[in-house]
Amino acid sequence: MMRPMMIAIAAAALIAVMTMMPHSRSPSIELSAAAMPSLQELHVMAGVHKLPTQEIDDQSLVFPPSAQQH
Repeated sequence: MMRPMMIAIAAAALIAVMTMMPHSRSPSIELSAAAMPSLQELHVMAGVHKLPTQEIDDQSLVFPPSAQQH
């Protein structure tokens, strides 16, 4: 009777310790995020400043704002 109780207490203690341990992230995720260039660097590398300026048509008459949003 004593042996099964000791096994149950040991199992409960092991489960308690495992739930209290902090979970760590994968190092590969952290390294890939650290190697990501900033948005400004991406724009410079892609040559965004060389693109022509796009004119946007005013479509407020085509799609007037509705009085009630559904």
